[in-house]
Amino acid sequence: MEDINQSGIINKSLTDQDRFRRLEDIDVTAYESPVLRLLISVTYSIVCAVGLVGNLLVLFLIRVRQERRKSNINFFILNLAATDFQFVLTLPFWAVDTALDFSWPFGDAMCKIVLSVTVMNMYASVFFLTAMSITRYWSVASALKDRTRKRSCSVKWVGVALWVLATVATAPTSIFSTVTNVAGEKLCLLKFPDGQYWLAVYHLQKILIAFVIPMVLVSISYLMLVRLVRRCSMKNNSRRITKVTKSVTIVVLSFFLCWMPNHAITFWGVLVKLNAVYWDKTYYMIHTYVFPVTICLAHANSCLNPIIYCLMRKEFRKKLKDLVSRK
Repeated sequence: MEDINQSGIINKSLTDQDRFRRLEDIDVTAYESPVLRLLISVTYSIVCAVGLVGNLLVLFLIRVRQERRKSNINFFILNLAATDFQFVLTLPFWAVDTALDFSWPFGDAMCKIVLSVTVMNMYASVFFLTAMSITRYWSVASALKDRTRKRSCSVKWVGVALWVLATVATAPTSIFSTVTNVAGEKLCLLKFPDGQYWLAVYHLQKILIAFVIPMVLVSISYLMLVRLVRRCSMKNNSRRITKVTKSVTIVVLSFFLCWMPNHAITFWGVLVKLNAVYWDKTYYMIHTYVFPVTICLAHANSCLNPIIYCLMRKEFRKKLKDLVSRK
């Protein structure tokens, strides 16, 4: 049986270790490297510090200094900053877990809570990024086609629906996360009854719901937006639309570049678990040395978003400038 912790790092049973040892010239103690663990822990700590400051700043600028005329995009940015803020709060736990060679010292209850919060906010973050892209297209299309068109539903209800969807998608994590003794160590991980098969299904769900489907929706939204801009004969409006959508585009691209390597290697692992691809030296080396880097890159997305907001959007730059000038 094979279990998996929050970082996606495989915790091997004695049977799995024997399988590794049958592969020639493979270092089976790679995860025991203190240097690798230290680098991951330091990265988590840096991401946590930057993410806390950045997301708190975004929450302050939107919530406290928001104009009377509220924006749908700002509503989704507010929720996205909230999800990223909650996400980075879990990183100190994983930094300690990594520094202790993935030995979980916080107990079973905190394992279930921290792991569930981590996964739920991962889902919520991508859902709100997707909603931002769709809303951007809809608002521009409505402004160009029919200024008097009424909104079909409240943006707040959309936000509630996205949080509910993220909670439902997190249900398997909440149910099967636990602290398990493996080779004398207490590990916080997901433990499915039937092992490999359900673990593969779990990862496929995460890849599809948290990456593939959102990226398809985002791509369609932007393709439709480009088509709409090209059909518009007013060049001034085209320039304005380009400026307005620039920040959202960069946010989405940063999400894709940060998460794509992690999901790609995860999908490779799914194929291995389903026996569609052989477990070989290349897979082990990439999962050992490259996969931890992709995890850090994925987590870094949570501190990139607020920086992008403040640097790319004119209203945020103005609010930030006013805030600094008053001090």
